[in-house]
Amino acid sequence: MYVNGQRIYDDSHFQDHRDCNVPVQVYWRDVHHDIGFVDEISSSYIKMNNIFYSRKQFTFVSRPGY
Repeated sequence: MYVNGQRIYDDSHFQDHRDCNVPVQVYWRDVHHDIGFVDEISSSYIKMNNIFYSRKQFTFVSRPGY
C-alpha cells in the first residue's frame, strides 16, 4: 500500500490510513511532532490523538509497521 516514510497529502491517502489503521507521523517543518491514527479528515485539517492538524502547516508521513 504505502512505504514507510512516504509523504501523504491526498484525501484518499488519509482515508486509506484511517480504514486500514496505519499510523501517520506528523512533522512541523522538519521536526517530528506526533504519531498516531487518523480520526477525522477534512479539506483543511486532519484529526489525530484529539488534535486538529492543519494540512497546510504540517507534513504527514506514512508509518506502516510502526
